[in-house]
Amino acid sequence: MSSSCNVGTALAQALQRLKAGGAPEGAASAELDAGLLLAHVLGSTRAQLIAHAERTIDAAALERFRALIERRARGEPLAYLTGYREFWSLRLSVSPAVLVPRPETELLVERALVLNPAARTARVADLGTGCGAIALALASERPGWHVIGTDVSAAALAIARSNAAALGLERVEFRHGSWYQPLVGERYQVLLSNPPYVAADDAALGMPPLVLEPRAALTDGADGLTHLRAIARGAPAHLYPGGWLLLEHAAAQAAEVRRELVAAGFGSVRSHRDLAGHERMTEGLND
Repeated sequence: MSSSCNVGTALAQALQRLKAGGAPEGAASAELDAGLLLAHVLGSTRAQLIAHAERTIDAAALERFRALIERRARGEPLAYLTGYREFWSLRLSVSPAVLVPRPETELLVERALVLNPAARTARVADLGTGCGAIALALASERPGWHVIGTDVSAAALAIARSNAAALGLERVEFRHGSWYQPLVGERYQVLLSNPPYVAADDAALGMPPLVLEPRAALTDGADGLTHLRAIARGAPAHLYPGGWLLLEHAAAQAAEVRRELVAAGFGSVRSHRDLAGHERMTEGLND
């Protein structure tokens, strides 16, 4: 490849490389990824790139772009390459210290808002907050809510706090510790969690993108239900009567999570489907 070229040529070459490498999420994603990565390098937008396909890219920028394309071709998440991910219309910084927020996790946010539509004030805790996606999304929608995010990873909490500052949501409180450890003696109207729920023997853990994300945030090292069970069983002690627990899980785990919530004394237990039609989150009411 030449040391410099125009936008159109660079994108065509990148698309060819991504397809040759078995683009992680298909050919359509390859075209989108190439455009987003070049826009990132040039400080531009995809629309501007399309409108100025003849624009010449200098050698240094072209080298950075090709390096990112190589990493993407090997399956590295796009969010790690650009350093951010959009979630609930918020731009969140991410790194390999945290999971990349997924669209299906927005279902937790949606349900929390639906279950408490008129609540001007509420105490809410996001367990295993990672980059802060759920906690910050709720805080952005409900300024009067006292939102807390907990995580056992200090590195993840540093990213969450940075995101809160960048979004002007410093009122969100982040605490270090595993699950309910940072919440001793406290009760909440809403508890939410997207815990590690991938079974240790799931082949997906050895393939991109999961192989490149923090393993401890993906799996419990067992059947994937360990943390879900612990959160369900510990929740009643940290919920007010009438409070809700919302859990994200794998589609195949929905029935077991419902059983755990019922066994823990929850009522109104029900699972909800994501846009693909899979049961991906379950909620229960602390009677």
